[in-house]
Amino acid sequence: MKRLRLYIVLLLAVVCNGCGIYSFSGASIPAEAKTVSVQYFPNQAQLINPTLSNDFTTALRDAVMNQTSLDMVEAGGDLAFEGEIVDYKTTPIAITAGQTAALNRLTITVNVRFVNTFDETKNFESRFTHYEDYPSDQDLNSVQESLTGTIIEALVEDVFNKALVNW
Repeated sequence: MKRLRLYIVLLLAVVCNGCGIYSFSGASIPAEAKTVSVQYFPNQAQLINPTLSNDFTTALRDAVMNQTSLDMVEAGGDLAFEGEIVDYKTTPIAITAGQTAALNRLTITVNVRFVNTFDETKNFESRFTHYEDYPSDQDLNSVQESLTGTIIEALVEDVFNKALVNW
């Protein structure tokens, strides 16, 4: 019985790792893909956060490097990400009886183009949006860093999952 379990575990390990298209991080990458490029995401939103472009680009590069075995190249990777930040805004969302906002919402939208040179059916251009709410008695400048960090994390996860995870 122990031997049967051992054979099953070994068989699963070979099947999951042997085909070269699945990694234990959840990424599903073509076996022939060796490189990835993540271009700088310029901020084209009307409201500009001066660190947002760099923060988002770095977070996406870090996610790809930490969760895949691909080599990062400047441009023309086997898998390639590019795009722009298209919206960065704060809006009131919970109006009180006195016509004042109880909550504000910071929203970030990123347009992403992904190219998989080995499987064109995986190519896409999509917009990803996330938001975080904060109390209106707090100034955006005082909460901006933590809010954008949380939003960027969620955006990167969505982009990574759409591009490289086939759940």
